[in-house]
Formats: sequence, structure tokens, C-alpha cells
Amino acid sequence: MPCAGLTKNYFFTTSHHFFMTALKRNPDIEISYFPSEKSFDAMKLKGKFDVILLFEDKLTPCSIEKLVDIKKTGIPVVVRTGDLQETKHFDISESQEKYGITAYFGYYAKDFFYEYYPKDCKYKTIFFGLESSLYQNLQPFSKRIKNRILNSGATGNTKTISKIINRIKNRDNALHHYYLRTICNKLPYVDYTPTLEHEYTGDKYPLLLQKYRASIAATTASYTAKYIEISAAGCLTFMEVTERNLAHTLNFQDGKSAIFINEKNYEKKFEEYLESPDDPIWEQIANSGREHVLQNFTNDHAVNSLVKLFQEVI
Repeated sequence: MPCAGLTKNYFFTTSHHFFMTALKRNPDIEISYFPSEKSFDAMKLKGKFDVILLFEDKLTPCSIEKLVDIKKTGIPVVVRTGDLQETKHFDISESQEKYGITAYFGYYAKDFFYEYYPKDCKYKTIFFGLESSLYQNLQPFSKRIKNRILNSGATGNTKTISKIINRIKNRDNALHHYYLRTICNKLPYVDYTPTLEHEYTGDKYPLLLQKYRASIAATTASYTAKYIEISAAGCLTFMEVTERNLAHTLNFQDGKSAIFINEKNYEKKFEEYLESPDDPIWEQIANSGREHVLQNFTNDHAVNSLVKLFQEVI
């Protein structure tokens, strides 16, 4: 079964651009691709490669069942982490054994990673996925929708019965991860677009973002790629930043490169913008946020960080 997540036609193309495009652009590494199989004889790679890079550390159509004799090769294995809450569906120790994992990487902050993985796992935060070519020639800020605020992505179920069931059976539910994003939708000036129920999937997502002057990046449990994508699109980013979600580690500055919001002040912050959407300060903040992202969070920056991780484990 082919790996849909690495194709350009998938509903998000962050992995495609990073693994299939950006890696090949870096002059410091040579990349060879091997299609996933039920199992793979790692001895075929001995003496030919310095590092093995895996797409996932669990069994999916994008991974293999086992790297046979991986420990005999002496080749370090580096793997991307998927959604961390998925670890409840597989045994981490078993995964480390069958893949011979040396180190992990992903865009999550270290503290959040270690809420799910053992402390002795080697992990590096690498914010991958932003292909800068998709965020060029943007709609000018002055021509965008100014009296509405865009909210996009998954949300939780706020019905009482659903909250009770999730509290008992599934504490890692959507409302737990997207609480503020969810309650923003009750506001009359917020335009909400669900993850897949619109045409702006994959490479088209920046086209949706640049329709609006302002957009919401709110994930309660941990920051996500939207924090970077929204800012890269030149939007004034209303960004949920709390001690819990570790978004401060992205080094945006409140009132300078983003507008920080939380569950107590979000309505006030939105209304301050909507009272004077033509104030030049909003465009200045949006431009500063975009500059911060393009200087620190593009795929090429991510590959450079990954190369450094390779050098650490070789």
C-alpha cells in the first residue's frame, strides 16, 4: 500500500515537501529512497549509508514492519515522531527494538515529547514542513478581508455527554487539544473552516490564509504547524501562548510578531483589532511574524537541523 502521507496530493503536504523535496536540496547529504515493505533486510545497507531515516516509529502504510538485523549493521536510525498521543496504540519499547531507533525528531517541544516517551530517548525539536515557495507573492494585507477572523482546523465536541464520555474514555480527545480554537467559533465575527471540508487542502492552504488579514492559531495541549503556517502567510496571528502549550519556545513576541491570546483574554484581543483593522500596527505585526518564520522555520532550516542530528549520532 503506497504512503499517501508522502504524496503531493495528500490533504496536507508538509511531509511531502520535507522528505521528498527539501532533503534533496541540501548539499551536505546524499539521499536514497527505499519503498516500505513488510520487512527490510538492513544488512543490505551496511557500509553504504551513514544514517537510516524512517518516516514513522509505528506500523502504518508509510513504515515497515521490521528492520531485520538492524543492530548488526551499526547504522544509527533516526525517526520522525507522529502525533504523540498515538503512542497509546503501540509499545514504544517494542518499536525501538524492531527499528533499532537511535534518535527521534519532530516539531514538538522537548517537554511535550517526554510526556509520552521515556526520558532516556534522544530527541531533537525540528520544526519541519514549511515550504517557503508556497508563501510567496501573497495577497497584499490591505486587500484582504479585514472585519472577519479566520479559524481553521479540527475542533472538539462541546456537548455535555461527549465531554463526560471523553473525560472517562479518551482524555486525549479533540476538545482537550483544541479547546480555545473550539470556543472561538461561537463568536459572530469568526469564520471557521474545518480541516477537510473546503477546497484549500494541501498546497492550497496558503491561498485560504491570505484571504484574511487575521487568523487564529490556538492549540491547547501543544503548539502545532498552524502557528508557523499562518504567520508565514502574512496574517496577523492570534496565537494561543500558555505555559502548558509551550508556544513561548517558538520565540514570537507579543505585540511585535504575534498577538498572544489565552482563554481569559481572547475576546478582548480580537475586539481591539476589529475596532481599528486599518491601524498600520496590525500589518507591521503580521510582517514581523512572517519575517520571523521565514528566517527560522522553513524546510531548509529544518534540514540543516536534521543534518546536525545525523552528525551527533554517527
